[in-house]
Amino acid sequence: LVAPGIFDGISLRVAEKVGFQALYMTGYGTVASHLGLPDAGIAGYGEMVDRVRTFSNISSVPLICDGDTGYGGLLNVAHTVQGYEKAGAAAIQLEDQEFPKKCGHTPGRRVIPLLDAAAKIQVAAESRSSNDFLILARTDARTSYGLDEALRRGEAYARAGADVLFIESPESEEEMERICSAFDVPLMVNVVEGGKTPVLPKERYIQMGYQLAIYPATAFLAAGRGIESAYSHIKQTGSSVGVEHELTDFMEFSKTMGFQQVWDFDKAHADYGEPKP
Repeated sequence: LVAPGIFDGISLRVAEKVGFQALYMTGYGTVASHLGLPDAGIAGYGEMVDRVRTFSNISSVPLICDGDTGYGGLLNVAHTVQGYEKAGAAAIQLEDQEFPKKCGHTPGRRVIPLLDAAAKIQVAAESRSSNDFLILARTDARTSYGLDEALRRGEAYARAGADVLFIESPESEEEMERICSAFDVPLMVNVVEGGKTPVLPKERYIQMGYQLAIYPATAFLAAGRGIESAYSHIKQTGSSVGVEHELTDFMEFSKTMGFQQVWDFDKAHADYGEPKP
């Protein structure tokens, strides 16, 4: 299963138009687009669950949503899981970093003790109202503590009730193969262009044994380059003449955003808005 990263209403609508069967609400992209801030533990539960609710109301396909560390201790984890589930998420990703957390492909990450992290996963599994709501357990131990510790944590999280394991930031294909050979539960690979983990063809991930691949950064990196290019052209020339070939057709974009339904509604109810003679 391939799930692209979505971070706002536009990226979600475009992903649905392309035809993906599942979407991943990226914490990095959501915090950046919503608050203009880095993904460094600054956004709280209230801000993120609001994004989950907004995206779930728009989406017609399942949403995997980044829940950071659960925004606190065990009681916070229970509250976060229940809130994300009620808001419409299909799955929540929880990680074992210390607070404040950081993006998984940036330096300076530290993890909490294994038993504390496993307790969070157990509480998460116990707090959901339906087993159809999936718990994705992520460990960030690889970068600072080595792959052996990351694998040890993955085993503990699987025993605690995780439905999917996410061993963050393996640094070679050999490490990825070792991860896939170590577990019987479904595994997720995080594909970050420019990150620590090799970016490979889909067939290679399947061959290794991954069941889910997320692409959290691809869309906002593409958007960032496109926006900067357009803005730079306008700044340099004082005009948008010459950038038309780089832009999505306005009417097609409007349809992607849902304007066709507005036009159809207006047409169907046109008589109601006509002034009476």
